[in-house]
Amino acid sequence: MNISPRRRHGRAALTAATAAFVLLAACSSGDGSGTSTEGETGGQTGGGEAQEISYLTHWGPDQVAQLEEAAAAFTKENPDITVTVQAVPFANLLSTLRTQGGSASGPTIASIYDAWLPELVRDGVAAPAPDDAAAAVTEGWAENIVAASSSEDTVYGFPNEIDLYALNYNTRLFEEAGLDGPPATFDELVSDAAALTDEAAGVQGFGVITNWASGAVHPFLSLAASNGGRMLDDSGKAALTDEKVVAVADLYKTMLDAGSTNPDMSAANANTTGPYLDNFANGKTGMIIMANWWQAALKDSMGDAYADVATAPIPVGPDGEKSSSISYSWLTMVNGNADDAAQQAAWKFLTWLNGPDSGENGSSAMGDILIGMGILPSRTSDIEAHSETLSDPFLKTYVDGLPDATPYPTVVGGDAAAQALQKHIEALVFGQEAPQDAMSAAATEVDAALGK
Repeated sequence: MNISPRRRHGRAALTAATAAFVLLAACSSGDGSGTSTEGETGGQTGGGEAQEISYLTHWGPDQVAQLEEAAAAFTKENPDITVTVQAVPFANLLSTLRTQGGSASGPTIASIYDAWLPELVRDGVAAPAPDDAAAAVTEGWAENIVAASSSEDTVYGFPNEIDLYALNYNTRLFEEAGLDGPPATFDELVSDAAALTDEAAGVQGFGVITNWASGAVHPFLSLAASNGGRMLDDSGKAALTDEKVVAVADLYKTMLDAGSTNPDMSAANANTTGPYLDNFANGKTGMIIMANWWQAALKDSMGDAYADVATAPIPVGPDGEKSSSISYSWLTMVNGNADDAAQQAAWKFLTWLNGPDSGENGSSAMGDILIGMGILPSRTSDIEAHSETLSDPFLKTYVDGLPDATPYPTVVGGDAAAQALQKHIEALVFGQEAPQDAMSAAATEVDAALGK
């Protein structure tokens, strides 16, 4: 996938620490000599014999160290289970799962982007959660987040981080343009973007992102969701020719024609940073729709000028009833090809790691790690435990938007579908396709990617 994911799609949730996207690699999942006790993740790990399980994730060195510390605490309580953590580049994460996840010697646990789950379930790489672990998930997370960690109403993992989008804007540029607040509607977005634009100073009113699937697709679909539109209809076919989605393509065209959006300022590089970030950080972009994970990158890039950054809900379109944002999440799954004893040990560890008693002050250990990265945890009790941190003005907009978020579709072929839509959004941005033509072509290619 052309990650979001952080960015985080990531992730993929990128922070300054995770922007390099150093990820975790697989190692041996144990000797396979134990026997399982089905559905009892809290009991013995199968014959009481020692199990060494491996954890493949998408974090950088600092977060690996935090995870290792948590794993050591778990092993102190459960001396028959050892958890080993290693790293691979993000670009190799899915391919590692595809190649190594097909055997018992592959990673026992893996951190994945939710859009990958249907494929991994189809191929037998993702194991369904046993009853007690599934119950822990359904009881601890909001319904829309549980759905992203499920397939065919079956839970396949523990959700961890969640990412969604909001309008980010530069308050200094707004004041200089005589604007007293962020736009709440499509019409206000157009007029504010025009007021912010200063061609002589190299300032664009509204920035878009290209050269990165999630960066192009998720903000576009967030605007569509805020106009009552969606990517797929109830039958799973593309809904991109719906007038509520085409209206967003028209919105882009209006701002492009007015010079309020400059395509030359839109590029992302392979690390999901690049010119689009630089232009916002340097006060050359008045507004942009981006995910919560880039807060740390903004702080690092802007220094004292970060004080000029504010966030607001996605503007609502003429056919929309409320602001909504595309959301995506990450989850930890268990290798369905690992032996039964290793799987049982893995679910026991994940239940502990994501449980409310493993961290500080009512947070899970996973919640503490995510907050330390500047990433939104998804467990309801973790959000409550870290309410003071999450009341930060930048993050509060995202937290407040969680109940109305629209999950990005998790379907087989979703990655290819995102890339198809990206191609035609970018063709629109660079003046190669008209709005209706871009959405019609994207719909055809999305359906092909999904086998519709």
